[in-house]
Amino acid sequence: MEGNSRPAATAQEALSRMDRYVALGLIGQQEVAQLLGLNVTDLTCLGHVLGAGEEPLGAGDLAELTNLTTGAVTGVLNRLERAGYARRQPDPADRRRVRVVADPAAAARVFAVYEPFYARLGAVFAQYSPDEVAVIADWFARATVEMTAHLADVRSGRLGPAAP
Repeated sequence: MEGNSRPAATAQEALSRMDRYVALGLIGQQEVAQLLGLNVTDLTCLGHVLGAGEEPLGAGDLAELTNLTTGAVTGVLNRLERAGYARRQPDPADRRRVRVVADPAAAARVFAVYEPFYARLGAVFAQYSPDEVAVIADWFARATVEMTAHLADVRSGRLGPAAP
């Protein structure tokens, strides 16, 4: 498919549109989490568990993906287990480790909420050429690296409001 002609945009315009999308996404995540009886952090972790598919994540993997501490992930997993969304299972290669697997019925409830949105996004991606989709995917990968670095700066105390 040939890419469509796009209106010119500055980096500032792109950032402004990104801010609007991210803000709407945050509200959306809160709404979906509430619908599913979870909090946003637990829903985010569950999303990673579901995304892992047939290769269940370890708790440490989940901590790395979410940029949470292993202690925080333990709390998340406890809540997800109590809510019936996921369970821990021993790692077959190392019995000292656990893997996290989603409950199939719970996964179906989550997919029922997200599939219509992903179909909408799929229709948006269909309006772009494969090269354009590659650029979008590359941008998100690079932006994720920068977000991770920024979060580390915020958590370290190097960033914060200026003193009055």
